[in-house]
Amino acid sequence: MAELADETTGQALTRARAAIELHARRVPDFPSPGIAFKDLTPVLADPEGLAAIVTALTHGCREVDLVAGIDARGFLLGGAVARELGVGVLAVRKGGKLPPPVTSVSYTLEYGTASLEIPADGIDLTGLRVLLVDDVLATGGTAVAAAELLERAGAEVIGVAVIMELGDLDGRGTIARGLGPAVPVHAVAVD
Repeated sequence: MAELADETTGQALTRARAAIELHARRVPDFPSPGIAFKDLTPVLADPEGLAAIVTALTHGCREVDLVAGIDARGFLLGGAVARELGVGVLAVRKGGKLPPPVTSVSYTLEYGTASLEIPADGIDLTGLRVLLVDDVLATGGTAVAAAELLERAGAEVIGVAVIMELGDLDGRGTIARGLGPAVPVHAVAVD
């Protein structure tokens, strides 16, 4: 069964990478001069591209109890990936978006600080194996903060899955240093 699943997700990886090449919009000098932004919105708007990406994000996933999607595009992906895996989804929100009580973590960005939150009531995360999902892995700080938040609530983050990894920014290294090298990072494509 696992071999069949890996074959299916492996085929989806090929289709997802082709959809990214075909549909991703390249925007020069955004968000600042010298940056070449790759907009994945057109890829997700394409039904075939979305389907391939969602399946590809599950590649190598085993024994997942819950998917956590990081605010905001991770919400779109997280729900679809959870459906694909037959598990529930949890939105990891930016600070100030949830009613109290919340469990919160603050972290440093290259341009300041931010916070992430999850509900402190109503969801028992103790012992749950969680797959963390987002659209892009850049420096890795947000993924590490989200994982720390989930672990504070009693969950175990068993992997990080993203559509696009910005390889020059060492997000994978940040995750390995912050969560340990045993936490796998799966990127559908690397830019």
